[in-house]
Amino acid sequence: MKVLLADDQIKVRSALRLLLEQQADIEILGEAVDSTGVLDWVKAACPDLILLDWELPGRQAMDLVHAVGEICPGTRIVALSGRPESRGAALAAGVDVFVSKGEPPERLLSGIEECRKG
Repeated sequence: MKVLLADDQIKVRSALRLLLEQQADIEILGEAVDSTGVLDWVKAACPDLILLDWELPGRQAMDLVHAVGEICPGTRIVALSGRPESRGAALAAGVDVFVSKGEPPERLLSGIEECRKG
């Protein structure tokens, strides 16, 4: 599974990378720090999954989810946020899974597995 990490905080990206590099079937394509970077990666590599910071700088997250879907319809998106109250908006926008940044890493891994199974 090819994964793109999209978060403007280097500590978050590093933690995600560390967690995912321990998973045998996950390849990290790269990292993006804003919505323009996400779209550049999507156009170039069409990742299987994007771990998307819901408050990522640039475009509104709902618009970004829509744009990703137009470019690569099969790309799954896990929205990550430090604001659990963003869950409803993220799911309504079409993300596949929402994970609060305050939840344990196992929740993120189970969300990734949900995306893998479709």
